[in-house]
Amino acid sequence: MGLQEVYGKITAIGLLDLRGTLGVDPAVPVGFKRIELKIELETKASDQEIERLLEMTERYCVVFQTLVSPPKISIQRKRIKKAE
Repeated sequence: MGLQEVYGKITAIGLLDLRGTLGVDPAVPVGFKRIELKIELETKASDQEIERLLEMTERYCVVFQTLVSPPKISIQRKRIKKAE
């Protein structure tokens, strides 16, 4: 994008109920209920350039896109008999 001297810090904050993760309460879902991202940038770029940078980051960030649009997951199980 031609931007120079862009320094940044991204902080992720997740909200979850550990009772589900720890198996304390089976009625409580396992996983995050909410994830907040805080982005701090130090740059001389214009507001328009920063907005474009953030748009591109969201568009091409594999982790962000996976969380926003979770993939279909399949599990294949195979039992292997123990050799005697």
